[in-house]
Amino acid sequence: MKILNTISAFFILTLLILMASCRKDELYFETDGKLSFSADTVMFDTIFTTIGSTTRYIKVYNTHNKTIKISSVLLAGGSASNFRINIDGVPAIEQNDIELAPKDSMFIFVRVTVDPNNINTPFVVSDSLIFTTNNHQQKIKLVAWGQNAHFHTPQYHPYNMSPYSVVSGNTTWTNDKPHLVYGWVVVDSASTLTIQEGTQIYFHNNSGIWVYNDASLKVEGSLNQPVYFQGDRLDAWYKDLPGQWGRLMYNGYLFSMGIWLSNGSINNDINYAIIRNGDTGIKVDTLGNSLNPTLKIRNTIIENMSTAGIYAQGSFIEAENVLITNCGLHALILSIGGNYDFKHCTFANYWNYSTRQTSSLVMNNYYTDINNNIQIRDLTKAYFGNCIIYGLVEEELLLDKNNSGLFEFTFDHCLLKTKLNTSDPTRYVNCLINASPLFENYPENNYQLTNSSPCRNIGDINIAADVPTDIRSISRIATPDIGLYEKE
Repeated sequence: MKILNTISAFFILTLLILMASCRKDELYFETDGKLSFSADTVMFDTIFTTIGSTTRYIKVYNTHNKTIKISSVLLAGGSASNFRINIDGVPAIEQNDIELAPKDSMFIFVRVTVDPNNINTPFVVSDSLIFTTNNHQQKIKLVAWGQNAHFHTPQYHPYNMSPYSVVSGNTTWTNDKPHLVYGWVVVDSASTLTIQEGTQIYFHNNSGIWVYNDASLKVEGSLNQPVYFQGDRLDAWYKDLPGQWGRLMYNGYLFSMGIWLSNGSINNDINYAIIRNGDTGIKVDTLGNSLNPTLKIRNTIIENMSTAGIYAQGSFIEAENVLITNCGLHALILSIGGNYDFKHCTFANYWNYSTRQTSSLVMNNYYTDINNNIQIRDLTKAYFGNCIIYGLVEEELLLDKNNSGLFEFTFDHCLLKTKLNTSDPTRYVNCLINASPLFENYPENNYQLTNSSPCRNIGDINIAADVPTDIRSISRIATPDIGLYEKE
């Protein structure tokens, strides 16, 4: 009797299992519900032709209490699409019969590569992801802005150095399309690279411009069409991220260079440029000669540099209407002596990516050689007229003087943030010490002056006569403010 009962129970259990399996779809699968998505569009910022994009993703949700069977997920454009997808780690153009558990989700990753064409202006590339579930179709739009560019790609060399391409003779970079730099562009000896107004230059990681012995760089920006130097990652997360370009690998060492005006380069001229998001903005390594500056820089903004805005070594620089802001170590380094003239410049260092303990302005007149001997290099002149030097740390000036050499500097009608003794009237001429400049909105990089700023109307009129308009071409002759901007 017990055996019969056991057999009967076994058959009943088997029948129940078979019945349940026949009703699986009904019991365990959502038969009418739709999927939910984290967004209805996957959008890419400007992508340069032939260069793959960063990866975007979309999240797919099953908000129901039963499993959803996704019959298919596919790229509408198929294999011809500019886009490529990866579904939960599996690359595909189409996937079928995906089961998504109740209250679960999955990731779909998307990349895009834009094919070149003959259009110089940005153009739109689009496609869509199509989801089929329970006879319902749902679509996610894929949209990317494409842009053709002039590509400066490197030649690879057998010795241990970053790859580079060479500019020979007198060469002009035009503004018809952006310029994308991979590796280093070297302006060869006795050559000149001229960059037209409105040109946009994008650097890949560990890329930059190297101006060689007897070579020159001419940046010819204008008020309404400045020349841009920046990293090539254009998605929003990289918008203000420092350190994206400007490092050079040489003999196994990584150097911070940016736009490198190397030893022997001559007659470099930068006007109306915006240099941003690199490691060092400009590195200047030579005096050139005693009559002509190595670099004349005017009406230029250098911002978001992980090391320094301008790093000069024994150089001759004339600067007018220059803003250097948000640098990880120093805004301006005047090292190993030199000859410098800065008028109506603002050095405003509000770096906030880490804790900065270094001064914005550094000057010295010596270096220590490989044998640990001190080598003197005279600082024959470091003049700052109608300038602002301010930032978040308590001491924004570092004057590193060796008494064996010349160390000549003057702050003339400047605002300075410092604890140094500023009582010498020949060194500190009518300066404001430790007063807040009261910028309009420095967290948003607006360094114009408020109406109540102590920098208003206190500039020296003779200095202003040498730089009669500010970076926006506003006259400052009558009652000049100090710094880059004249209050309207």
